[in-house]
Amino acid sequence: MTRRTFLPSLATCGLAGSVVIEGQPKPARARLKQSVTKGVFRGRQMSLDDMCRAAAQAGIFGFDLIEPRDWPILKKYGLVPTMVPGPYGGTIPDGINNRENHARLQTSIREGIELAAAAGCPNVITLSGSRRGMPDQEGADNCVAFLNSVKAHAEDKGVTICLELLNSKVNHPDYMCDHTAWGAAVMKRVNSPRVKLLYDIYHMQIMEGDVVRTIRDNIQYIAHFHTGGNPGRHEIDQTQELNYHFVAQAIADLGFTGVVAHEYTPLRDPLASLAQAVDIFTV
Repeated sequence: MTRRTFLPSLATCGLAGSVVIEGQPKPARARLKQSVTKGVFRGRQMSLDDMCRAAAQAGIFGFDLIEPRDWPILKKYGLVPTMVPGPYGGTIPDGINNRENHARLQTSIREGIELAAAAGCPNVITLSGSRRGMPDQEGADNCVAFLNSVKAHAEDKGVTICLELLNSKVNHPDYMCDHTAWGAAVMKRVNSPRVKLLYDIYHMQIMEGDVVRTIRDNIQYIAHFHTGGNPGRHEIDQTQELNYHFVAQAIADLGFTGVVAHEYTPLRDPLASLAQAVDIFTV
């Protein structure tokens, strides 16, 4: 007779327990480290402590874009701060494509790198900024100049500077780093193991599609991923246009060792949606 053992690890989050059937092969160990942002918990009144507890119980590795002052809360639950937020690396409209920002941002991103290194955080985010009439080539030259000026510090500290790809069609009009080819060209010129792209799957699905082929062709320039369903940046389930399990499989098959962070706004119970997202990316 087969005996079933119920694991109630998610019960305190309001999720059903998993079922393990003894005598059957165990599922393969997850190949991708998963992280979350605060946004995946919208819809419930939760403190950061509550979010961290739920994330840890769901098998999450870390938290993206949490302020350094709150990192001790993450540590309490065994979670890693996986991406230092802005404004250390600029903001969406005012970033590294404007040379007038360079002196200020060189100081602040070095501070972010120091904080990350001390806490075991692998990444610091940076942003290109808006075009404001600037030609893309000039913006690329300015981004390369900035990244070249700070890459040695990142290399010395073992922290990766991640330039985020965002869409300029729906959410962030005029943002310059809005296509993978442009971002990859900047990465190629900087040529540092500690300067890479943050490939946001939601944003690049809007701008260019062909997500899996693009990831495969540019994986050497990508250090970090964000997820989100399109349209609407909601759950990464069957209600949107990407097969995220296939995307996860492709990323894992490339030997990706970084972090995939879930950054969606749930329409359903956030804890049930998180459990589903974790399952989709467990490949």
